[in-house]
Amino acid sequence: MCDLNDLWLNVLKIFPILGGEITFPPDPIKDEVFENVYRQMSNMGIAKTITSILDMEVESAIRNVLVPKFWKHFIAEGESHKVKPDMNIAAFTDTNALFFTFIYAIDELYDAYQCLEMIKPRLFYLNQSANSTSNLNTKITLHNALLAQLPPSFNNFVCDFYCVHFRLFTKDSTLSLNTLDSEVFTELPCSGCNIDLDQCCCQKLTEMVNTTNLKLLKMGLIDRLAGSALTALIKVKIKEHINDTCVGIFDRSHLKQLETWINDVVMIWLTSIFTEWKSRDDISQEKIPKSVQAFKVKLTYFMYETFAQNVISQFFSIIIDYPDSSPAIDDLRICMEKIDMRVYLTESLRSSLEARILHPGVNTMDILTGYVAAIKAIRHLDNTGVILEIVTAPIKDYLRKRTDTVRRVVTGLTEEGPTDLSEELAKGEFIKFGKDSHLNEFSDWETWEPDPFGIDPDVMKLNSSKLIRSADIISMVVDIYGSKELFMVEYRNLMADRLLSQLDFNSEKEIRNLELLKIRFGESLLHSCEVMLKDVTDSKRINSHIHGDGNCDESPLFNISSLIISAQFWPSFNKESLQLPEELENEFKKFTKAYESYKGNRTLNWRTVTGRVNIVIEIGERILEMTVPPTQAVIIYHFQHKSEWSIEELSSLIKVPPSALRRRISFWQNHGLIAEIEPGVFALLEKESEKTQFEEVSITDADEEDLESAMASASDQREEELQVFWSYIVGMLTNLDCMPIDRIHQMLKLFASHSGGVEFTQEELKHFLQRKVREHKLLFSGGVYQLAK
Repeated sequence: MCDLNDLWLNVLKIFPILGGEITFPPDPIKDEVFENVYRQMSNMGIAKTITSILDMEVESAIRNVLVPKFWKHFIAEGESHKVKPDMNIAAFTDTNALFFTFIYAIDELYDAYQCLEMIKPRLFYLNQSANSTSNLNTKITLHNALLAQLPPSFNNFVCDFYCVHFRLFTKDSTLSLNTLDSEVFTELPCSGCNIDLDQCCCQKLTEMVNTTNLKLLKMGLIDRLAGSALTALIKVKIKEHINDTCVGIFDRSHLKQLETWINDVVMIWLTSIFTEWKSRDDISQEKIPKSVQAFKVKLTYFMYETFAQNVISQFFSIIIDYPDSSPAIDDLRICMEKIDMRVYLTESLRSSLEARILHPGVNTMDILTGYVAAIKAIRHLDNTGVILEIVTAPIKDYLRKRTDTVRRVVTGLTEEGPTDLSEELAKGEFIKFGKDSHLNEFSDWETWEPDPFGIDPDVMKLNSSKLIRSADIISMVVDIYGSKELFMVEYRNLMADRLLSQLDFNSEKEIRNLELLKIRFGESLLHSCEVMLKDVTDSKRINSHIHGDGNCDESPLFNISSLIISAQFWPSFNKESLQLPEELENEFKKFTKAYESYKGNRTLNWRTVTGRVNIVIEIGERILEMTVPPTQAVIIYHFQHKSEWSIEELSSLIKVPPSALRRRISFWQNHGLIAEIEPGVFALLEKESEKTQFEEVSITDADEEDLESAMASASDQREEELQVFWSYIVGMLTNLDCMPIDRIHQMLKLFASHSGGVEFTQEELKHFLQRKVREHKLLFSGGVYQLAK
């Protein structure tokens, strides 16, 4: 008969957990004790019972003692572990309390885990002849208990621990990338432990990190407890690396460098976490765990996605720097082949363009420059034209609303110096418009490609992807309005302004631009411009003949150099008038008679408000020579006969409206020759007391005072052309009472085609009819127009 008390005491020595003790290392047990307990339990047949009790006690200890004690470290964050005195890392502990709390908690948990693991071999020895087996799995029980009580703040500790781990691991690579001067570098903190170099504790920290990580690996807790935190940390490090190495650098490719960094740094670091490694040299591709290799695919995908988002966020700068930024676009194209970023790219780029250039603070020429640059850069990225059409649609809509867009485009095509539009014009390619643009789309059937997936159906109604891909920059700029006639009218206006304002214009440049435009837009639209240039040449010849004719009885008061134009080929002039003084008008009559005698049955109708006048002003001892517009010359001419004029008197004399006259007089006010002595009364300043900088006024200065065009605007000319159809519209509405705009447009187009009239779009007709509604000549209701009663 055995003593039960002695038996129980021996059982407690072998399994101290039955007494509530979990200590490591456990006390050694002599073989005699094992033999005695084994023999007595076999005789009594209680091995199975003891095994069941141990299973319950171990599970209870894990759930109620070990796990709560472990999580208590992370709930009371303020009570961090005190570092042992022999470790010279005091400076490190102040800012890394979470790091040391995590290490101490893992050390304590690992000791308890080892103590529980020692139960298995002892229990197995006692059950070697019994038919009972233990169902205890300490690792699984520990995992389940830890996850069931996981506190929200635990990931912060894991991230802090592995953040230090990553810094220590990548310390060497960080040093190799550092380009600072050695003297400056020595003053910086250590890149590993982040403290002064003379107090560096990287070696001791590395030992602590590796030991703690190995304990986690043996307990099988890395993937379960640290997996999500590790994933989040790696993503943060990838973003930081991309921001540090790629932001703002567009002139070289970055993808290969990033892929190398993922393989040589991130993957090796992960391998060091999930394996019992000793050095980098011990790691080969075969030794990398399958789970880490599978994770590499996800990280590479995330790297491509993050890099693509980074490039897209800077795409406006990439557009401005193109073509120097083409390597960045090539990288983005590779990323988009692996990841569908089309929607994100279009939305981001559209919002960026709208915020940067589509607002009143940006002038039209800058918007056009950005539009052309966007076409070039986006075509480099996507040659299908889908992204280009979607992204640039708001730019075209916005430019269509600006009144000076057409003039700026034409100026960009013909101005001096290299510009995007002038360079495109110099290529000399023919533009196809409308239906003719894609008649031959299927003629080369061997190279035919279907429309790309994802294009907006509304875009496809207007343009096929084939047209989008083949259209050049000038055709896309002209497509803003969809009518090349409007651009040619504006070009004719600009040419007329240059011919009228520039005394010595560059005829070779004008002829070159004209020939290039004829290649682009056809000869029929530019016939008027050819006649205009011919008029200038003929005028010079006629002036030379008249001035050289010796039949004049008396010498003229001044020389007249006329520009004789063919009115039906020139743009309409704005409705301004100017009454010349009688003595000046007589000189023009003399010139007219000389012209009539030279040309026979032809005569001249003078437009006195347009041109340039060379004048000499004598005031006291001062003599001023200036070149001014005719209106300014007539104003100052009248002040030589009368030194004081009211605005009403002078306006009635020279036939200029008072508001326009006041604006013209301000030219002489700015130059200190005329002053407003009373409201509406102006006097000549004959004294030099109020002398200003007007003595050195150049021709350019005088020209800048009168920048108004002599020609009517393109919209005004278009309005006059559409006014021809007004009588027909009145006739139609009189007979049919009311009509929708589409039917009015069809009938007017039929009339225009038969009569050789001007062509116009339904949108232009709509604006014309709406103006008539505002003038109370038409009524619009229910989608139809009718005459006002």
